[in-house]
Amino acid sequence: MMKINLSEPSELIDKGLVICHEKHTSSHPFGIFYGQNPLEFSFPLVLLQVVTFTVIARTLRFLLKPLRQPMVVSYILGGIILGPSALSRIKRFREYMFPDDSEFVLKNIGVMGFMYFLFLSGVKMDLTVIKRVGKKHWYIALIGVVVPVCATSITAILFRKSQDKELAKALSVWGISSALSITAFPVLYPIVRELNLLSSEIGRMALSTAVISDIIGIQGIIIFEAGKQGEGRTIAALWYLLSLIVVIVSIIGGVRQAMIWIVRTTPEGKPVDQIYVIGILLGVLVAGFVADMFGLAIANGPLWLGLAVPDGPPLGATLVEKSETIIMGLLMPFSFMYVGLTADVSSISAQWSHLQPLFYMALVGYATKMLSTLVASRFFDMTTRDSFTLSLIMSLRGEVELLLFIHWMDFKMIAKPHFTMLVILTVTVTAIATPLISVLYDPTRPYMVNKRRNIQHTPFNTELHIVACIDGEESLAGLINLLEVSNPTTNSPFSVYALRLVELVGRAAPVFIDHENQENGSDDSDFNSIHNALKIFVEAVGESIKMHSFTTITSKRSMYQDICELALVKKASLIILPLYKKHLDNLNGTELLIQGNQSVSTNVLAHAPCSVGILVNKGSYYQNHLVSCAMRLSVHHFAVLFLGGSDAREALAYADRMAANQDVSLTVIRFLSHENEGDNEMEKKLDDGLVTWFWVKNEGNNQVAYREVVVKNGLETIAAIQAMNAEYYDLWIVGRNYGINPILLRGLSYWSENKELGIIGDFVASADFDSSASVLVVQQQILREQESASGSLLRRFSFST
Repeated sequence: MMKINLSEPSELIDKGLVICHEKHTSSHPFGIFYGQNPLEFSFPLVLLQVVTFTVIARTLRFLLKPLRQPMVVSYILGGIILGPSALSRIKRFREYMFPDDSEFVLKNIGVMGFMYFLFLSGVKMDLTVIKRVGKKHWYIALIGVVVPVCATSITAILFRKSQDKELAKALSVWGISSALSITAFPVLYPIVRELNLLSSEIGRMALSTAVISDIIGIQGIIIFEAGKQGEGRTIAALWYLLSLIVVIVSIIGGVRQAMIWIVRTTPEGKPVDQIYVIGILLGVLVAGFVADMFGLAIANGPLWLGLAVPDGPPLGATLVEKSETIIMGLLMPFSFMYVGLTADVSSISAQWSHLQPLFYMALVGYATKMLSTLVASRFFDMTTRDSFTLSLIMSLRGEVELLLFIHWMDFKMIAKPHFTMLVILTVTVTAIATPLISVLYDPTRPYMVNKRRNIQHTPFNTELHIVACIDGEESLAGLINLLEVSNPTTNSPFSVYALRLVELVGRAAPVFIDHENQENGSDDSDFNSIHNALKIFVEAVGESIKMHSFTTITSKRSMYQDICELALVKKASLIILPLYKKHLDNLNGTELLIQGNQSVSTNVLAHAPCSVGILVNKGSYYQNHLVSCAMRLSVHHFAVLFLGGSDAREALAYADRMAANQDVSLTVIRFLSHENEGDNEMEKKLDDGLVTWFWVKNEGNNQVAYREVVVKNGLETIAAIQAMNAEYYDLWIVGRNYGINPILLRGLSYWSENKELGIIGDFVASADFDSSASVLVVQQQILREQESASGSLLRRFSFST
């Protein structure tokens, strides 16, 4: 042990106010082989702390995921487990893992994590949403803030005599009431995203209401902060407000204009220059320093800076893409570790009499927040289920509340027992509300229709409604050609709802744009080229097609909700989804699947309220004669592979519409099992009926050919299809999989790389099938009954994602 000379009086050492530590000249050890303990050095210790916390939090995440618990719950519990409430109660564990001088590092990096978290939340937040929402959102948000503030304040007055001196002050009561009444958007967004409700009606409403709630609630917090600044000197409150105005004006008037200039000077389609990204991320620290210097609360500066960043691409998207992982995965663990080390569950029992007033204030605040939102929602004619779901979402708590609790401790408003109790209440409310939301609200429920909306049962001389999805210019040509050869006429016109699919990056709130509705006021510059191409196409075909343009900007995971919602509202009979495949010429038998919409296709197939067609483009589709009306040949050669079942019948019904086009030559191949082995009698009768109707209708059409092939297994089926490839076809049309005789596919289970295409569709679209023709895979509408509550409950509480 080293001998250290101290100049401090010995009584300080006796009281434990001075702690002696051996000081190493380096933060890194030479190694255990030199007899050194790496935990006595700062850097290895920090690494071990982060790794230990991450392992605990991720383990909790795995265990709690079947209960639909959000990530924030796992993080908070992970911090509590590491803290004095659990593992750090073991003296030896705390001495090694969290020595007395480690709190300084944990707190500073933890606060830095909160700063960057709020900055990212500000980047994603779209304040313009308040211009687009109706009065309903404003009233629900206002009632959801005012009622809890009043109820919490009344509760504080009733328990005033038993409160601590600091908590009994009117200013403290106001600050706590304001914090308990707001719903923080930065907390709400990650949980709504985890629940896959971003594009749902209730999710959009909750996010919009949360933005309004934050705008209202922040006024109360500003009053609280100004009052705290003026407790010592009244003039300090005035300086606080003046500093607040100066900082906000500087950020909006100066920094935001600079960021707009960055966006304007960045070439379209190119990423923002790296130097700007680094400068803005460093600016977060500067904003925190300036805010702290003026007493504005250190986290406010980064939040305002984030709000000043133009959301979406290129700048907002680049900032989120380059920083979100390291902020959430590296900095935020320090934040939750600090919260967990500050909280001590054992301190509550001894101080319960002093904690009761604050406990009842929090309980009343959370309860009235939920009830007031519920009543207000019901007043605006929302269903009871949706109203209850919205009230639960607006009751969620998380990172912002934790930061406020830390702030109150800095103000000496609350002590460690109060802080611990509030942390436990926060995690409890969120842990209870989140699974209830998952049980109560199923975003796919509205799509469960029991009315037939498909091509087969749509009369030929009526308008056919189609939702056509476009994920980029590369899928536009194939879509236009498919619509053209589908034979729209003035007697049987098409009403096409073209939906541009854009992934949500760099912003939180999803956007759905109707380009015919000028009130949206949204910038559709990215859609212009596609919109113009569609406009030219409609002008060329005349009145047989009506085109309506839409754009959805949302996450890939919830994009199917907008697609299905549009199909439901417009009563569509068919949804067309693009799937682009490109064969690599330099690698024989290798293909590149552009999977941007593969997960979208899978979800649409599972939940669509109508039939679905997946158009697989093989790259060469742009070079063949379908691309340009001026270059196309007089006849298009299409082939239908009819293997039976409802999907095959839907494919044949669609092909029948094409057969009426004089420029289309259609070949239908029906596959039958040897000696009717494995046939389903009902499906066979339905197949026979439709095929007979089709053949009688087209018997006089020289451009329609019908053949039958009898096979014994899947290998013979594949051989027959490959034999057909000797002839040139422009498009293969095939039913997906429902109702196919299993004998026809026996031995082909390995053809399942892309399940959304079905076994035959996947084979015809693959590189192994040497054909440059594109493929249309059709699934007929699945009639769905409403799920029972018990079945829904069991499905949600499972380990599946």
